[in-house]
Amino acid sequence: MSKSVLILPGDGIGPEIITEAEKVLSALVEKHRLEISTEQALIGGRAIDETGVPLPEETLALGKQSDAILLGAVGGPQWDNIERSLRPERGLLAIRAGLDLYANLRPAILYKELAGASSLKPDVIDGLDIMIVRELTGGIYFGQPRGIRTLEDGQREGFNTLVYKETEIERIARTAFDVAMKRNKKVCSVDKANVLEATELWREVVTHVAKDYPKVNLEHMYVDNAAMQLVRDPRQFDVIVTTNMFGDILSDLASMLTGSIGMLPSASLNAEGQGMYEPIHGSAPDIAGKNVANPLATIISVAMMLRYSLAEPAQADRIGRAVQQVLADGLRTADIVSDGMTKISTSEMGDAVVASL
Repeated sequence: MSKSVLILPGDGIGPEIITEAEKVLSALVEKHRLEISTEQALIGGRAIDETGVPLPEETLALGKQSDAILLGAVGGPQWDNIERSLRPERGLLAIRAGLDLYANLRPAILYKELAGASSLKPDVIDGLDIMIVRELTGGIYFGQPRGIRTLEDGQREGFNTLVYKETEIERIARTAFDVAMKRNKKVCSVDKANVLEATELWREVVTHVAKDYPKVNLEHMYVDNAAMQLVRDPRQFDVIVTTNMFGDILSDLASMLTGSIGMLPSASLNAEGQGMYEPIHGSAPDIAGKNVANPLATIISVAMMLRYSLAEPAQADRIGRAVQQVLADGLRTADIVSDGMTKISTSEMGDAVVASL
């Protein structure tokens, strides 16, 4: 039975990297009998320019009807000075909330061919394979009240609210433990329980959930120490579960352990297994339109989509092998190129992956 995929190219380099991901999907449809249908819609800055809002109602409706969503990136300096509630990033937050995509899976895997691109020594990162499970629809990014106000003395004050309910913590914790059961049965829960009451509750609830997973070893770690440990000894981690903001920061840090943020995919899932898949990097407006962006994170996001939402693990494996082959052949975009490698463009990288399929 054919599955439906909604494609949201977005802004900046988004349309470029999505084009290469679509090449891969088309190749799987034409040559490997993948049965899917695709449709495109607007989100972010392009949606603002064409409809006046960052997430049109039509896009959200199409998202709810789809089996999975593939997203490029949103945002750019041309929209930085508009009303905050209408900025491109609000569209991204709104579709996550609208589809209840509460579980964000961000793998940080080192391809051995890219060990030289990491800023850490090879013996520190060899064999790196971490899964960061980030809570995505709660926490300080969504908490109310929030805003900027003027005080009685005339000063302006910005304020945000960090809030988590027990149910929100429990469901993301169970996601992390379920993932760990399929890996090395280790979970590190990252919080700031010594300072923030919201994450004091986080630690209590995660500890309670752990009782249902006696085979999984649970460790707690403060976020500042976790950041240090990711640089000092990243291989100590298997699954990291953490809050929305901490996960946002730590996953970007983890991406550089692997050599480039251009290599890391992500999956945002709801309770029904419907997901939105995207590279963890931004819209990179400084290189948009130059055909130099790395599309591999987006292509690997397609593999995650096939595995987690479309029940096509064999097709996902095909993409994984193709990416591995391209790297083994020494083909590199500008962000991961090194001495002795062949520097290629965005479109050439997409063509190379298709050829390796």
